[in-house]
Amino acid sequence: MSFLDQDERLIDLSEKIDLVYSPIVDIKNFPEAVDVTLIEGAVGTDEQLNLLREAREHSRIIVSLGDCAVTGNATALRNTVGENNSDLVLKRSYVDNATIQPQIPKQVPRLLKQAYALHEIVKVDFYIPGCPPNADLINYMIMELVSGRIPNIDSKFKYG
Repeated sequence: MSFLDQDERLIDLSEKIDLVYSPIVDIKNFPEAVDVTLIEGAVGTDEQLNLLREAREHSRIIVSLGDCAVTGNATALRNTVGENNSDLVLKRSYVDNATIQPQIPKQVPRLLKQAYALHEIVKVDFYIPGCPPNADLINYMIMELVSGRIPNIDSKFKYG
């Protein structure tokens, strides 16, 4: 949503980039030779882990987008109950708090032993903090990168 909050700037951006992989693009496999990949969210499942590694392999630049991707944020709260917490998380989510048919579903992606920020798994080139990340900062980062400049966000955001 923060990406879309760039509003009319998306028109200018569309002239400079090709959106090749996204939940709003109907492409099933991550493409090869991507210049810049923005990735949001922490890594908490084996599917997310595999996709992150594939994105890193095929992307020149990885940008960690939002506090969950940058720090693990709310997703990583499950790490406070110790390592190998996936069974505890599933039980708490689907059994302890269920009011109808308490059972752990079989079709959920396999949880990792804990949740991770992106940089704990792969090399991340740039970070856009925020929960949610600021659309102005997203636009600045992308425009700098597509212009061949190294973005400096030090004075462009504040925590809290």
